[in-house]
Amino acid sequence: MMLLFYVNITIADIYIIQFMLKILHQDEHIIAINKPPGLVVHPSRMAANATESAMQILRDQIDAWVYPVHRLDRKTSGVLIFGLNKEIQAALSKSFQEAQMTKKYIAIVRGYTDAEGLIDYALENPNGKIQDAVTKYKTLKQTEIPLAHGKHSSSRYSLVELYPKTGRYHQLRKHMAHIFHPIIGDRPHGCNKQNRLFKNEFALIEMMLHACELRFEHPKSKKEIHLNAPPFPEFVRVNKILLLD
Repeated sequence: MMLLFYVNITIADIYIIQFMLKILHQDEHIIAINKPPGLVVHPSRMAANATESAMQILRDQIDAWVYPVHRLDRKTSGVLIFGLNKEIQAALSKSFQEAQMTKKYIAIVRGYTDAEGLIDYALENPNGKIQDAVTKYKTLKQTEIPLAHGKHSSSRYSLVELYPKTGRYHQLRKHMAHIFHPIIGDRPHGCNKQNRLFKNEFALIEMMLHACELRFEHPKSKKEIHLNAPPFPEFVRVNKILLLD
């Protein structure tokens, strides 16, 4: 089954790319893909307007049932794994819940972040429960471009690596907003003025957050699985525009 999604390539053009979901790893127990932005993991009430999901598309692509182990936000791209049976799904889900997975994301954020830092800030989930949440971050590169915004004649941005130590709802998005370095393209947690600026100047409608790496122990072989997912074209394009590549 082919998936259609929209990617901004230039300020003037939006075009459609057809592609099969990119499989990063597959064995008799596990399959992992590089999820594109804008695609939900599975059907849910929170994304009632979604007509496609990664679970459905992958099931049709490999002609086998797949069981979601974890989730990525609809707007977040990157490494997404599924079990090929319920036993493996349960084992991998437990690894996520017990923080035995090592996860790395990359993001483009507003302003100059510190060289590295730790965000330890509890978050409220959709059910109103307060949960501990911890994120480490590291700055890879900083840039200042001649783009006027408000009272400033230029704009500053950072490319950062994010390492969530917990897996809370919208954790990375909320944590970066909490330290006043919101992720570009994030709605509703980001900066509306920056999002509008990027939409008007660069035709950006995607969020600049990508799950690029995942390490975990295979529940059957006990070997370490190390998955890497390259960012999608829109992330690369914005990186180049901001001279962060």
